[in-house]
Amino acid sequence: MTAPDSTQPERVLPPPLARSGMDRSAEERATPGLLDAARADAATRVLVLNGDAAPLGGPEALHWIAPAAVPPGAEWAFLGRDEGGAALLAAVFARTGSELFAAPAGWAVLYAVGGSLGAVDAGAFVEALSLGRWLVEAPFCPACGARTEVGSAGWSRQCPSCGREHFPRTDPAVIVAITSARHPDRLLLGSNAMWEVNRFSCFAGFVEAGESLEATVAREVREEAGVEVVDLRYRGSQAWPYPRSLMLGFLATAADDAAAEADGEEILAVRWFQRAEIGAALAGEGDLLLPGPASIAHSLISDWYASSE
Repeated sequence: MTAPDSTQPERVLPPPLARSGMDRSAEERATPGLLDAARADAATRVLVLNGDAAPLGGPEALHWIAPAAVPPGAEWAFLGRDEGGAALLAAVFARTGSELFAAPAGWAVLYAVGGSLGAVDAGAFVEALSLGRWLVEAPFCPACGARTEVGSAGWSRQCPSCGREHFPRTDPAVIVAITSARHPDRLLLGSNAMWEVNRFSCFAGFVEAGESLEATVAREVREEAGVEVVDLRYRGSQAWPYPRSLMLGFLATAADDAAAEADGEEILAVRWFQRAEIGAALAGEGDLLLPGPASIAHSLISDWYASSE
């Protein structure tokens, strides 16, 4: 028997919103009349979004409807196909003050329920929301100001005035959990100025122009928590459409635990937590509040906690 290769990277489960089990069938987007044909097909299923909320069929499933049941006035997009080959569409509306229609289990936002959805529904929700925000919020050409025309089954916009073609924008951002070099059972987390007392999470920030991911991690952690980091390890990525981020998750080690200090503006408090405290919070016990299960921050923290078990 061959001995295990200790040089192989540790297998890390993907974050909840990175588990899409749906075929996006991107090659079909250029097919003329794709959306019209799909909307006329009785087998097609549609995910309707009211702002960032989707209808639920149950606590762990979305409520998909037939094209004919979608209220008028939606922005439409082709999401892909299910296992049986049926088209999956998004019908997106700007947020309204009331529900567009009654759903079996009500309506919910992605960050509240994304962690409990199956892979297909979670992937469809994050795809529809990411694309839908762009369709609703960016109808005009940023170059000349003319109203654009939607193409590629919802995946592009063509400007009839200047001829430019525009695509959905994605902003890369890093998010990092900080471990201790001296005490392997300690994790450094921060509390944002906009959060309630006792809510802590990983450190995050957007990648600046001309900046690498590694440099972004070092800069953000230095600015927010006062520490220099070493032993940077990539742990996975996840789309986060608030409004259009791609979160790239890392685990890093603080060079000097004692240097940890909040910047006092964006981050009001930083604290080293013992592994037992993290475990209690993940179990819903104690006063510490951690990120919700749909977030990559939750995955980074829970993966770190599970690594000692």
